Amino acid sequence: MILSTKEKTILGSGAALVIIAIVLQYAAAPASPVNTGSIIAGDGINVTLLSNAGIMIEAGEMRIYVDPIDLPQQYRDYPADAVLITHDHGDHYQYATMNMLQKEGTVNIFPAIMTNEITRHDGVGVVPGDELEIGGIKVTAYYMYTLSPDGSIPASHPPESGYTSYIIDIDGFTIFHAGDSKNIPEYAELTDTINIACLPLGPGCQTMCDNEVVDVVEIIQPDYFIPIHYTEDSYSQFNRIYKRSAESADCTVYMLEQYTSQVFAMDR
Repeated sequence: MILSTKEKTILGSGAALVIIAIVLQYAAAPASPVNTGSIIAGDGINVTLLSNAGIMIEAGEMRIYVDPIDLPQQYRDYPADAVLITHDHGDHYQYATMNMLQKEGTVNIFPAIMTNEITRHDGVGVVPGDELEIGGIKVTAYYMYTLSPDGSIPASHPPESGYTSYIIDIDGFTIFHAGDSKNIPEYAELTDTINIACLPLGPGCQTMCDNEVVDVVEIIQPDYFIPIHYTEDSYSQFNRIYKRSAESADCTVYMLEQYTSQVFAMDR
């Protein structure tokens, strides 16, 4: 099913959450899923970095995955209320992982161009600008693309593909997942609207990297930055050379290892 209207309601509203300025750090054992309720009795937002660009967001009784791949089998015990896919590359979408996370009522969201996957997973197709509501959480599809570096080879994520990043709004607390993107002009529209930015670190032939990441942080001005989609080298280089520049933009950087979490505590 492909929807193109700006507002769509998928599930009923859940309990509202009120943000307070407390952030707790929690390191899960490698390859171990995290249940938000076991950490702070459900009163918070838990963001877990998975493999590659994958993240898991838990808030109240809701669990949302973005670009999950290669998950350990125990994640069958942590099914999704929604799965958001940014594009069809194999390091962002995986048929078996999608199936593993399904339960009754799971909402699967794809860029509209992924027609086969939308059919296969009874999904919803979106284009940048579309908004959906899932259990009281608002999901907005946003722009995601790269351009050919010199015109000699095609772009790996061309604008015409309509691939999508996502903004997840949990009662006013916003998490942005950039997918595979360069520093694009549309980011200027996000200035001062994002609490957590999940941005890729490279390789630079496929996504933003190094100073590009710092530039995006300075444009978006998020409160927190969690790197995704990194190699060991790009992670180490950013941590050594560029992290301080990102933090100078009044942004807290959390360099998470895979399958570790950052918990943002809240009151109801």
